[in-house]
Amino acid sequence: MHTLYFTRHGETVWNVENKICGMTDSPLTERGRQQARELGEAVKASGVHIDEILYSPLSRAADTAMAIAEATGLPARCEPRLREQCFGKYEGTPRNGGEFRVSKTHFADRYDGGESMMQLAQRIYNLLDELKADTGKTYLLVAHNGIARVVQSYFYDMTNEEYAAAGIRNCELVEYHFE
Repeated sequence: MHTLYFTRHGETVWNVENKICGMTDSPLTERGRQQARELGEAVKASGVHIDEILYSPLSRAADTAMAIAEATGLPARCEPRLREQCFGKYEGTPRNGGEFRVSKTHFADRYDGGESMMQLAQRIYNLLDELKADTGKTYLLVAHNGIARVVQSYFYDMTNEEYAAAGIRNCELVEYHFE
């Protein structure tokens, strides 16, 4: 058994504006940059063992990862499969929009030009399978709320409704164990 850590990027402009980011690259706010620095200091102070940080190529996750790496001295590298789901026509729309809330429960729906939950799960599950096989290393993944749902579903049984409602706070650190 070995451990995997996951965090969501710091607060973004579109988080504050309650908009769906997806593949749209909304930058961190000053609060988001502070959250990232504080998470880095907390990881360093905790004494948890992490070998490497893998992060999404979107700037909000990359900037968060770099702040953690700076605070901890950990190596960090971009992992393209950690990019957020493309929500197609919903990007830039309200996160709590009724149509989007229903669409999130339709796992084959590509959101008119986006990426389906099934496609997203395939790329994230493939990555997690690779990390599970690498028993000699402990990783911190820095990514997005949509990725957080998929990672949680990899480790725990969830209903469709639980999956659609799942998420984590900005810079919340979650620990998982590969069996």
